[in-house]
Amino acid sequence: MLPTDPAAAIAPESLMVRVYYEDTDAAGVVYYANYWRFCERGRTEWLRQQGFDQQQLMDDTGIAFVVRRVAGEYLRPARLDDTLQVVTTVSTLKRASLSFSQKIWRDAELLFEATVSVACLDTKRNRAVAIPDTIRKTLTPGQPG
Repeated sequence: MLPTDPAAAIAPESLMVRVYYEDTDAAGVVYYANYWRFCERGRTEWLRQQGFDQQQLMDDTGIAFVVRRVAGEYLRPARLDDTLQVVTTVSTLKRASLSFSQKIWRDAELLFEATVSVACLDTKRNRAVAIPDTIRKTLTPGQPG
């Protein structure tokens, strides 16, 4: 079942994640830091869905997207063996950075919301650079992945 959030409802290719024992804490719920791991995977797969492999991008252009800022809200716990859906949407697009809105769902129940800002980095000079036009043209705020 897809989430009831309108932005997420049109995102059938969002990332599905199974919660394993290694993802949980002593209380049997997903350890808080693991939501960020799920979000990282969601952004990576979102970029791949747009036709860009991160390693290939670094090898070919010398750029990488690096996390600059995160904010999150834990709404409900996920538990062992849950199947979660990570929905990733571009929320803002600037010259050298972009922000993602990410939501983690269990069926129609929203468990976690995050905003993640990433910068486009020239890995050789270790400086922010403009997002290449080939990538920029695929990025539209509000675009689900």
